[in-house]
Amino acid sequence: MGTSGRDVAEDISQQINDALGRLQSKQLFQTTWDIVAFAIFFTFIGMVLLLGLLALIRCCCCDCDTPSSYKKVKKSKVGIDNMGMEA
Repeated sequence: MGTSGRDVAEDISQQINDALGRLQSKQLFQTTWDIVAFAIFFTFIGMVLLLGLLALIRCCCCDCDTPSSYKKVKKSKVGIDNMGMEA
């Protein structure tokens, strides 16, 4: 169990050193896949923030205190009652 913990620590240390090396060389994206992953990640984050903002606007700006505004409006009767059809 001690060797696997040491391997994980070395792995994390290597990844941190790799990231710091990229920052120092100012070459964050080494491959096209890095750019694509970055774009997809920030598109996802942007969509989550946009949906959260829209939900916040909907909740705060609309009249949420009246649940009757969400109910269907009851239609009034049109025409006359046919008393012969009633039992």
